[in-house]
Amino acid sequence: MNVLNRTHFEQPKYTTRILQFGEGNFLRAFVDWQIDQLNEKADLDAGIAIVRPIDTDFPPMLNEQDGLYTSVIRGINEKNEAVEEMRVISSVNQELSVYQAFDQYLGLARDPNIQFIFSNTTEAGIVFNSEDKFEDTPAGTFPAKLTQWLHARFTAFQGASDKGLFIIPCELIDYNGDKLKAIIHQYIELWGLSVGFKAWIDESNTFCSTLVDRIVTGHPHEELAALEEKAGYRDQFMVTAEYFYLFVIQGPKALADALKLKDQYLNIKIVDDIKPYKERKVAILNGAHTAMVPVAYLSGINTVGEAMNDNVVRQFVDSLLADEVIPALSLEKDELTEFAQSVLNRFKNPYIKHQLTSIALNSMTKWTTRLLPQLLVNAEQNGQAPKLMSLALAAQLLFYRGDRNGVDIPLSDDEHWLEFFTQNWADLQAGSITCEELVARAFDKTEHWGCELNSVPKLAKQVSGYLSQMLIEGVRQVLTEAIGA
Repeated sequence: MNVLNRTHFEQPKYTTRILQFGEGNFLRAFVDWQIDQLNEKADLDAGIAIVRPIDTDFPPMLNEQDGLYTSVIRGINEKNEAVEEMRVISSVNQELSVYQAFDQYLGLARDPNIQFIFSNTTEAGIVFNSEDKFEDTPAGTFPAKLTQWLHARFTAFQGASDKGLFIIPCELIDYNGDKLKAIIHQYIELWGLSVGFKAWIDESNTFCSTLVDRIVTGHPHEELAALEEKAGYRDQFMVTAEYFYLFVIQGPKALADALKLKDQYLNIKIVDDIKPYKERKVAILNGAHTAMVPVAYLSGINTVGEAMNDNVVRQFVDSLLADEVIPALSLEKDELTEFAQSVLNRFKNPYIKHQLTSIALNSMTKWTTRLLPQLLVNAEQNGQAPKLMSLALAAQLLFYRGDRNGVDIPLSDDEHWLEFFTQNWADLQAGSITCEELVARAFDKTEHWGCELNSVPKLAKQVSGYLSQMLIEGVRQVLTEAIGA
């Protein structure tokens, strides 16, 4: 069986127009996969030069396969069908190590064809270090390395305005483009770089903040032999990911034109502000996870997929999103409903085994960011707390009792919450407090919730009522009654 490369498998070669910081699975199954689609369908003609931003020889360079690798996309499509799509990605032209080939790295700054920079150097990558020096080969942090490269480009083209770039970081931090630009300004000041260079950074380059969304399950170690047999070649860089993806970029219309997005059906959105899309993702995707975990796990279910195959839990999640989450969000209802359906399809993905206990980590904090904002909007709009969120919050408090049918639940959260629930559940079981008092004590922690939960109309009454009922009838019975199943 031949190894995947351009000798044995003829693939198109594109003009290098993209500098990409990061060679990991996510970028290869997300950005590089989308660029490959645009090269094929929109004649983008954009090849990628990958820069390995850390000093390591593992994994091997993509150059060993002439930049080629296979993406395996699996999940539930828009027709509710399980699909598996294999694609040879040919958008990568080369990979180089900034530590082993610094001169070659700076040499790319002189390439007039480069238009875009993408990055994913993890959340810890976009940082400032005052110990970095302009003379380092290379400087330590990703923003410092990028400043060195941008300065080389500014010098090579004598500050030409048309040699600026679209800089599109994909790190999972809020307004990542703004933060990256601010840190580059710090390095300009630290290193005493010219006023002209600073003006070129500000006026000729466009820093775009992003929201990225795709579960990339990575290299399929256990399935590799079977997938290679299906593909008909060897591929040490094969990467697997879910079917769903979303790329929201805060940027100008010129970016959509540069990427040739017109008439393309990729899930790439160029928007004025990513905030509504972040709120949508946190509320619908993350919120559904957080609401689902305690009701499903305390009903004897262990994974997200199992929860979606359970009629009662699935109906609970459907109703919570449709009746209580979506009405509290600012985007168009049709767009929110479509996104919610895609989320439910993702949850049903048979190729991903997502344990509920892994989602349960730090659930008390997750509740305040993922569900509480929508709960408060509902209460203001309707004069009382929403019922299904109240039920989910009751199940959350019960989950922190740390017991499922006599078996300990592995709890992980801030120590003060673990101590609080240990003491208060012991008090309840000893008969020294009631469910109403336990709920009131939890709601009294206004420094955590950021508001007076005990003053939200009917919230404490509904949560304590559901909690009392769960202790008598069990979570599944309460859930069944609440949704009318």
